[in-house]
Amino acid sequence: MEGGSGAAYAARTAEEVFRDYRGRRAGMIKALTTDVDKFFKLCDPEKENLCLYGYPNETWEVTLPAEEVPPEIPEPALGINFARDGMNEKDWLALVAVHSDSWLLSVSFYFGARFGFDKDARRRLFSMINNMPTIFEVVTGNAKKQTKEKTPNSSSKSNKPSSKLQSRAESRSKAKVSTPKDEEESGDDDRDEEEERDNTLCGTCGTNNGKDEFWICCDNCEKWYHGKCVKITPARAEHIKQYKCPDCSNKRARA
Repeated sequence: MEGGSGAAYAARTAEEVFRDYRGRRAGMIKALTTDVDKFFKLCDPEKENLCLYGYPNETWEVTLPAEEVPPEIPEPALGINFARDGMNEKDWLALVAVHSDSWLLSVSFYFGARFGFDKDARRRLFSMINNMPTIFEVVTGNAKKQTKEKTPNSSSKSNKPSSKLQSRAESRSKAKVSTPKDEEESGDDDRDEEEERDNTLCGTCGTNNGKDEFWICCDNCEKWYHGKCVKITPARAEHIKQYKCPDCSNKRARA
């Protein structure tokens, strides 16, 4: 297994750093949810200062911190095992989750500085990260609550309920040919819908650039994507009954 900090990384772009972040995040979520019994046992308060590491291949490890100073990458919170028996288990796991989120951001923006990201690349990286629930939200169940609430995608998908495919240019052109009476009746709803579309971020590049270009929504995770980012053209989309984004397709393949 990789060491906590001594491995060499090939990440050079915001998208590559995001993939590193996503893999580490998945590993740490496993430790705090599906593998929580194993994680709890490993965090023995009688042992030395332990850290929770997440790795890009979606695995995790509880081990001692790196010995070299300064380390190759930022180190996770030290001594997570000491408070295990002195707190309610849920509170302790939530606290570890918060520190894990902080570590993931620290590692990602360390890579951003190391690889010389400009402000646009840093903004793109943060947007992609911010588009995902935090580990804390997943561990505490807040992520599920948020998915039940109305999202910016929900109203814009209503134009084509049978197929979550839509060109933003098409939606604007339809608005232009409506009658004054129709516009008066729709009024605030159209403005709200337009504003929600403008605030939607692409699940791949993390931006809302190209608002008048073709976008496609995943029927599984309900995230929107630039057609060009997922290599789907409007012509091809017309023949897709149920679209699954690359992330959801990969998850199904792994399962």
